[in-house]
Amino acid sequence: MLNKEVKNFSLAATGEQTISLDDLKYSKVVLYFYPKDSTPGCTTEAQQFRDLHAQFVKAGAVIFGVSRDSIKSHENFKSKMALHFDLLSDSDEVLCTQFRVIKMKNMYGKQVRGIERSTFLIDDKGVLRQEWRGIKADGHAAEVLVAVEALA
Repeated sequence: MLNKEVKNFSLAATGEQTISLDDLKYSKVVLYFYPKDSTPGCTTEAQQFRDLHAQFVKAGAVIFGVSRDSIKSHENFKSKMALHFDLLSDSDEVLCTQFRVIKMKNMYGKQVRGIERSTFLIDDKGVLRQEWRGIKADGHAAEVLVAVEALA
């Protein structure tokens, strides 16, 4: 997938809108996939992307958080965390499948299917330039920002 054009997608997003990759040409796109709204690691990650949002915008990037949660859950999470970017609902796992982020994980000793925390950087031509998989939430947004700025 790296250095290949990303297939267009279209998903429901917060703010009563639908986001499609084709509409985002001419912007760098950061897609960060996370397991669940309002959980500790996901909250940390969202807050750090929020706190660096102005720098991402200055570098010409838009940020989208993606999980399988509903739009209603996303709206609550976005409001509670005062996020300046939209969250995409992938309840049908279309985008999760496209980016291969669904993995078997151990949860309290049981195997469950879930999203592996992963981030993808797409350039302004729609080409996947960098990916991070199985990352730790804390400090990750700053690492992604460095990569976005390097794409200038």
